[in-house]
Amino acid sequence: THIHEGIEVVARDDSALLLFSGGETRRDAGPRSEAQSYWAVADSKGWFGKEESVKWRALTEEHARDSFENLLFSVCRFRELTGTYPQNITVVSYDFKENRFAHLHRSAISFPESRFFYAGTPATSNAKAAALKGEELVRTQFQVDPYGCRGSLYHKKLKRDPFHRSIPYPDGCPEIEGLFRYCGPTPYPGALPWAQ
Repeated sequence: THIHEGIEVVARDDSALLLFSGGETRRDAGPRSEAQSYWAVADSKGWFGKEESVKWRALTEEHARDSFENLLFSVCRFRELTGTYPQNITVVSYDFKENRFAHLHRSAISFPESRFFYAGTPATSNAKAAALKGEELVRTQFQVDPYGCRGSLYHKKLKRDPFHRSIPYPDGCPEIEGLFRYCGPTPYPGALPWAQ
């Protein structure tokens, strides 16, 4: 699972933080963030034997409503927690989402490719065909709308906020406020702290 893989990745690097990302995106789940759910599962599983080394470095980002926000908001949350931006980023998600994260989302925030890593976990075989078809559509949408701020991606994002949560970002990462406000079809033209 993503949770187990994330714990394994962080356990191998004493300087890493594990950020579970995801907001309160589903009404039927109640006002509980995806991130808190992941943290609770990890805790209930005893951190897969890595509690002493990982639990205190596992934190949450509880506002993301889509995959782009999972990445961008986690970068901001890292800045809130540490006072600096990440040197490296490792995203853990399904293997079929690698292109979306490693190319589309990474490029949208201009994070250096040499410092961006992806750990993919396989989807269950009975769900994989539908997931691949859905992924192709979402990837095409993000190619046209890299920041998910217009059209169908924007409307989907609004639907994934049933409890009408306020987004606190970019308050904790003022250096990248322009990136949060940007809504263009091409990469953000401003300077970013990690793109030097």
